[in-house]
Amino acid sequence: MNSYPLPRWATSFALPLLNLLSALLVAALVIFLLGEQPWQSMVILVKAAFLNTEGLGYTLFYASTFIFTGLAVAIALHAGLFNIGGEGQMYMGGLGLSLVALSFDGTWSPWALIPLAIVASAVFGAAWAFLPGYLQAKRGAHIVVTTIMFNFIAASLMNYIIVSHMIGPGQQSTSSRQFLPSAWVPRLNEWLPGLGQSPLNITLIMALLALAVYALAIWRTPWGYGVRAVGLNAHAAHYAGVSIKGAVIGAMMISGALAGLGAVNSEMGSGHHLTLNFTAGAGFIGIAVALMGRNHPVGILLSAILFGGLIQGGFDLSLEKPNIPPETFIFIQGLIILFCGAMENLYAPLLHRLLVGRQASAHV
Repeated sequence: MNSYPLPRWATSFALPLLNLLSALLVAALVIFLLGEQPWQSMVILVKAAFLNTEGLGYTLFYASTFIFTGLAVAIALHAGLFNIGGEGQMYMGGLGLSLVALSFDGTWSPWALIPLAIVASAVFGAAWAFLPGYLQAKRGAHIVVTTIMFNFIAASLMNYIIVSHMIGPGQQSTSSRQFLPSAWVPRLNEWLPGLGQSPLNITLIMALLALAVYALAIWRTPWGYGVRAVGLNAHAAHYAGVSIKGAVIGAMMISGALAGLGAVNSEMGSGHHLTLNFTAGAGFIGIAVALMGRNHPVGILLSAILFGGLIQGGFDLSLEKPNIPPETFIFIQGLIILFCGAMENLYAPLLHRLLVGRQASAHV
């Protein structure tokens, strides 16, 4: 816990900004050691990710998934739970929507099929998060341990299902057959041609709506008050009449549903089939998005866009600068997690001293 009291603007804006700048400074040093100019490399990255319309489309495409996985972590954190099982829950969400799509894409219209597949992704993700939540609430099994285990179980289960039951005859890749177009969510470049050939789709709109619902549910409803009370002080919440077990299980199921919805973007908006490793680490990136965004909807949005920009800009940068391998940007993501998570209060003492000194000078 931070022992240096700071105003809200400092904890919500100044500390995350300083931590991000620190991570980028270390990344610049690494790029310099790789034999490239850090400033020139950063300019290339920003242009590729944000100043090119097609590149911006890819950035927002990646960010759409990260918003869902970031919200999944944030909901659980409000209840005092560290859900690091987003990867497995997203896997199960992808399985649920794929079962619906593969079963009905040849007979149902998109107006019925797409909503049902989206609902299935949320239901499967919630179901996969239910047991860790139940074990935490009823048996005291630590949520971190159980969600880690469930990630591995989900990956193994997915491997078995795809390899044993979904690969078509004569097919070489470990994936299901491609969904028919009736199971594809519309892409935004159909309405905004300036986005080029980016796979950005209506999942972005879904993600923005999820942010709005999250803000209302957490800060404007009795349920959200109960969840936050449990996360802040479970004993006090119990004496106030809040069901601790109900809040824990409910928060975990909603967290899993949000992680499951993250599969819609890649499965129905881009790849159009179920494949191994389609999550590409999005469940873990969601942890960084939530921590850096301070569990606030605006912060989660900006953090998701930042990580989306790192992926898109990093890909283009590695093409232009062969000395900078793509793995460098996984390292940068790790630095951001380090500074904004484990070392989030690194600058708190300095800010506290500066503010106290400023107040003392004002009273002289």
